[in-house]
Amino acid sequence: MDLPDVQATRPEICINLSRVGVKNVQKLVEVARPGKRPVIFISTFDVFVDLPANLKGANLSRNFEVIDEVLQHATDGEVKEVEELCSTVARRLLDRHEYADRTEVRMKSQFMQKRETPVSHTACHEVVIVYARAVARRNDSEPFVRKAIGAEVTGMTACPCAQDIMKDRATTVLQEIGLTREKIDRFFSEIPMATHNQRGKGFLCVETDDDQHVGLEKIISILKESMSARIFELLKRGDESYVVMEAHKNPRFVEDCVREMAKQVLSTFSDLPADAVVTIKQTNEESIHQHDAYAERKATLAELKVEIEGELQAPKKF
Repeated sequence: MDLPDVQATRPEICINLSRVGVKNVQKLVEVARPGKRPVIFISTFDVFVDLPANLKGANLSRNFEVIDEVLQHATDGEVKEVEELCSTVARRLLDRHEYADRTEVRMKSQFMQKRETPVSHTACHEVVIVYARAVARRNDSEPFVRKAIGAEVTGMTACPCAQDIMKDRATTVLQEIGLTREKIDRFFSEIPMATHNQRGKGFLCVETDDDQHVGLEKIISILKESMSARIFELLKRGDESYVVMEAHKNPRFVEDCVREMAKQVLSTFSDLPADAVVTIKQTNEESIHQHDAYAERKATLAELKVEIEGELQAPKKF
C-alpha cells in the first residue's frame, strides 16, 4: 500500500520559503595534505534548499537520508578543501531536488593545530574554528556556485590609550626622582609601559567563485598576525615574558586589528578577482569593562584596494 506524499501536496498558505533543510548534521571530515598526514575536522553541517510555494514540504523525513548520503559520499572521498566539499554537496543537492533553484551548505569545524612556544619551544595545541559555505544556483547549463572559507582565531590585544596614560604618569615619576629624559626614553624603548589587555577573537572569511582557491592556513596566519600577540595554551616563564612583551610593544585597538587584517588580505590574496568578498570581524573581551569592543568590515577586494592604496598614496598633511 502506497502512502500519500503529503509533502508534495499544495499548502494552505502558498508562499516561497528561502531555506528548508536540516541543521547540526555531525561528520568527521578528513582533508588530504600532500606529503603529510591528513587533517581531521570535527564538523557540523547545515544543509538547505529553497522551496516553491506550491509544495507543502521538502520531504525532509525521507530526504534527510539523501542529504546524509550526499555528505557521506563526499566525505568518503579525498577531500582537498573543506569549501570544495561544501560546493560539491551544494551541486549534488540541486540534482536531487529538481524543484529547488538554490541550495546552501554551511560547515563549522574544530581544527587542531600543533604549536610550539616561542622561547622554550614547548609543544602544545591550539583549536581554530573553521567556517565554510557554498551556495549553488540553478541556471541554463552548469549551476553557478559561490563558496567561502573562513576561520576564527583567539589572540591577545593591549590597549594603546591606557598605555599612553600610564606612560605619561611613569614619566612624571621618573623625572621627579632625577632621571634625565634621555634615560627615560631609553627605558621605554626596552620595556614597554603597562596597559590593560583583552582576549581578542578575530574572524576572517573570503568568498569567491567556485574555481578560485583561498588557503585556509593563510587566513589563520593573517588573523594571528593582526592582533597584539599570539597566545599559547602552555607557557613556561620565558614564554610568558615574551608574549607579554610582544603584546605591549604592539598595542592595538579593536579597530586596528580589523584594518590590519584588511591590509594583509589585500597583499596575501592579490591574485583573487576583484569581486571576491572579504568579511572581517574582531571582538575584544575587555578586562577593565563589563562590555566587549567590536569592529567589522565587509567589502570586495576592489573596494579595499581603492581605500588602502588610495590612503597609502595620498600626501600626508602636516
